[in-house]
Amino acid sequence: MHFAPVILAGGSGTRFWPRSRRSRAKQVLALDGEQTMIQQTVDRLSKVSSASDIWVITNDLLREEIVRQLPGLDEGKILNEPAARNTAPACALAAFLLETTNPNAVIGIFPSDHVVGDIDRFAEIVKAGAKIAASGERIVVLGVPATKAETGYGYIERGEAVDAVTEVAGGIEVRRVRRFTEKPHKALAEVFMASGNYAWNSGMFLWSAKTLASAIREHCPAMAPLMEKIAAAYGTPEFTQIFAEVYPLCENISIDYAVLEPRSAKGEEASEIYCLPADFIWNDLGCWSALHEHVAHCGPDDLAKKNIFDKTNQACVDIDSQGNYVYAPGKAVALVGVSDLVVVETDDALLITTRERSQDVGRVVAELKRAGREDLV
Repeated sequence: MHFAPVILAGGSGTRFWPRSRRSRAKQVLALDGEQTMIQQTVDRLSKVSSASDIWVITNDLLREEIVRQLPGLDEGKILNEPAARNTAPACALAAFLLETTNPNAVIGIFPSDHVVGDIDRFAEIVKAGAKIAASGERIVVLGVPATKAETGYGYIERGEAVDAVTEVAGGIEVRRVRRFTEKPHKALAEVFMASGNYAWNSGMFLWSAKTLASAIREHCPAMAPLMEKIAAAYGTPEFTQIFAEVYPLCENISIDYAVLEPRSAKGEEASEIYCLPADFIWNDLGCWSALHEHVAHCGPDDLAKKNIFDKTNQACVDIDSQGNYVYAPGKAVALVGVSDLVVVETDDALLITTRERSQDVGRVVAELKRAGREDLV
């Protein structure tokens, strides 16, 4: 089986402003250690694939930095989208490119900005998913066990266990997928949690190149001929021009809305979508509060009490303060009588918000764009 991991690295990470900018997005930042997010992603994928088989789909602003950070990858497989078109065209691009040479190759889709612990278990789950994807016209999603009524994640409703597919997965329980629900409101998320039958959608999927290409042809018929034209040009002198002209014509749509939801609407058995448990440490680091939670390394009861400072801070003093995240490299920082704040300083900007409102930081970027401050985004 040929396994080809595809790393999606085209986002701008607006909720990590002001550290994350279009030309220095969060996937190329070291948010929680020495390695950047995309370097961590490649390292854990090395457990399941050789570097020569890894693809990266990014954008013009980030490609040069990604090439610099990942010298072990095939530079020809680091592709920059001519226009941002969400995850469906990015996934389809990989599928149609591989379909021309190896339609049975299994593609794994992996976001570039996740934190994963227990790498051995991650590798075990991914290998099991690849076996399932290679065994038929099957789609595999990795579902993270939900631990709270989180409204920032998509949810997967799991159906019945499938013994035959569980056997293919080496004994790891495999469940059918009933439906996907994108970012529910709080009350609905609490209903999901109470049922015990839902998992968070990790954004990690596995399928063969021909399975995904066929799904695109079925559910996104306008996109398919565009991808066929791009794939036919790959490796020729005309590729750059054709890619630049054709790719922006694709619909701007996520893979969830484009393929997974309409496919799941066929019913549990007909859809052939299966959920494997992503039962390893996982965090998608979607905002500053998520980073605070990740770096704090403590339970939920202690999280609200713990102050997190950047490791380069010259001195840190906290008096009657708790639950704060502060990034101000090289600065002496003092907190007095404040709680649940996020403070992030860069050379040209200062962010002050609360952990509760850190999901809204992306709105700052939108406001700066409207004000014409492209230098700050």
